[in-house]
Amino acid sequence: MKKHIVILCDGMADYNNEQNRTPMKDANKPMMDSLACAGEVGLCRTVPFGMKPGSDVANLSVMGYDPTVYYTGRSPLEALSIGVKMDKDDITYRANLVTLSDEDNYADKTMVDYSSGEITTAESSQLIAYLKQFFNDDELSLFSGVSYRHCLLRKHGVIGAILTPPHDISDKKITEYLPKGEYSKEMLAIMERSYELLKDHPINRKRKAMGLNPANSLWFWGEGKKPALDSFELKYGVKGAVISAVDLLKGIAIGANMTSIDVEGATGTIKTNFDGKAKATIDALKNHDYVYVHLEAPDECGHQGNYQEKVESLELIDQKIITPVVNHLRENNIKFNILICPDHATPVSLKTHVADPVPYLIYDSEKKRGCGVKTFDEDSVKTTRTFLESGSELIKKLLNI
Repeated sequence: MKKHIVILCDGMADYNNEQNRTPMKDANKPMMDSLACAGEVGLCRTVPFGMKPGSDVANLSVMGYDPTVYYTGRSPLEALSIGVKMDKDDITYRANLVTLSDEDNYADKTMVDYSSGEITTAESSQLIAYLKQFFNDDELSLFSGVSYRHCLLRKHGVIGAILTPPHDISDKKITEYLPKGEYSKEMLAIMERSYELLKDHPINRKRKAMGLNPANSLWFWGEGKKPALDSFELKYGVKGAVISAVDLLKGIAIGANMTSIDVEGATGTIKTNFDGKAKATIDALKNHDYVYVHLEAPDECGHQGNYQEKVESLELIDQKIITPVVNHLRENNIKFNILICPDHATPVSLKTHVADPVPYLIYDSEKKRGCGVKTFDEDSVKTTRTFLESGSELIKKLLNI
């Protein structure tokens, strides 16, 4: 049976800089470029009109789940991965451990780092365990996730909080972005109290001594209710697996009854275990007909405004993920389709997501089309004038349905 692979380069697309260059243009990515030359390229709208360009919405879209139908919030998908049990009327919130500046008044602080210097899971787990002593009760419960990404569960709550993703306000004063709407006073009180509890915690004293950003406050966002995804296999007729380092994608996999595969050393950053992910992809294809490989590194580099590392992340993906996977399939005469695309763009100049249509390429090992492009980037794909209105069209093309 034919194999189908998605290489999801989170946040890969970008805006042209003053030199009319982007990381996709500057990256040395010979395998991606060669697949583009022999395949189909174009633009796809992965974020429906009126929806925010989060990785939750966009990845659901690329995976073939129309966000206007299936989306119930980001944090419930992550909660599935963490193992949080939710009732229909429960609400979850993403709880980042962030680095805020040290002004006396909480509202006057600045969002220094939405990821606390990509704090390790070992460190953050200890900090969340410490905070649980003060905040967990019959109504609220904190749950530890991966790195800076954690979860707050509210039992029997109502939707209506107005919350801002911390990666949207990097280097900005938080005054205008504090919680509003439902439970806003309570959530702000927890955030303020968490700062007082964390600022001098031994883990943070050690991090500061090492020149690292301290994880000195909780920051809530991404509220949502219990998700209900259809089985991927029943929906599309293929047995699927997801390989990712982040709870969001693992949660989507669990919710869609797909296999969620963990890779030792996978971090969701440019320092992830690329070789391990490639091996896991090849192994997963033995028992699955569809494998969705999620690479977070380009997105993280975009959020950090680091152009050169974003270039490097794409080169590593091409060299260490795409090339060995494609070579394995070819050497073993395995028929395959491969889709390579971002979920959304994360322009280095903005340090946040945008909802613009994204470049994609689809290569079919049995149909070498040749679309007239020599490289795979934001401008070259426009020359084909191929435009897909939704992620559902992408997966149908990939699966030939």
